Amino acid sequence: VGSIGGEWAVLGLARSGYAVPEGYYQSYYDAVEAYVKARNGILHDKKYTEYARVILALTAIGRDARDVAGYDLTLPLGDYDKTVWQGINGPIWALIALDSGDYPMPENPAAETQATRQMYLDHILDRQRSDGGWSLAGEDGAGSDPDVTATALQALAKYQDQPAVAAATQEALACLSGQQDGQGGFASWSTSNSESVVQVLVALCELGLPLDDARFVKKLCHSTLCILVARHDHGRLAVQLADHLRVFQGASLVPA
Repeated sequence: VGSIGGEWAVLGLARSGYAVPEGYYQSYYDAVEAYVKARNGILHDKKYTEYARVILALTAIGRDARDVAGYDLTLPLGDYDKTVWQGINGPIWALIALDSGDYPMPENPAAETQATRQMYLDHILDRQRSDGGWSLAGEDGAGSDPDVTATALQALAKYQDQPAVAAATQEALACLSGQQDGQGGFASWSTSNSESVVQVLVALCELGLPLDDARFVKKLCHSTLCILVARHDHGRLAVQLADHLRVFQGASLVPA
């Protein structure tokens, strides 16, 4: 259980249909059960993205996250205040996790404010920056972050029937298009990296947009080529997706 070599790898492998050793997913589930039981169902008392990450992996392997060692791991996401406490990532990943299994919003009797999907949507929309994207720092800082913007789009993807969501989506896509470099890549924290490209690709897939959408083709290069064929500093061509499968952005692309 954890970000590195844990849920994101399980999620990517499960959604891709890639062959895994016999008992691999059962072993993972057994480990989650033991972890949850040892912690009395509390994955973290502040970072509720911990629940979202595990929910995503369990759902991907066909397990119900509402009954893990007798605990409902979706229940904490029914607490609005605690979910949004850690910032924009809270509501983004809460929606992504709940929607991954079409889970109903859990009614959390311990919550001071009972959450709804609409409340999380509104929270995300209210924090969209003037440039059309999102950032962990809100309006502070130099500009929106492509990773956060792309994950926000993933959370909003299933709610395009709402005019405000549809409008925010178009603004965010324009923001990302403007951030894309001439090789089809993106930079987060001033560093070009494949993880940022992966998040954008997943967002496009969730929105039902082609990966060679004209807004994301620069000098005949688009993000798919950028992620599949990347040149390392020493000049060797490699598939960076494989290099980064151990981190969540890389794993996320596998199902896309």
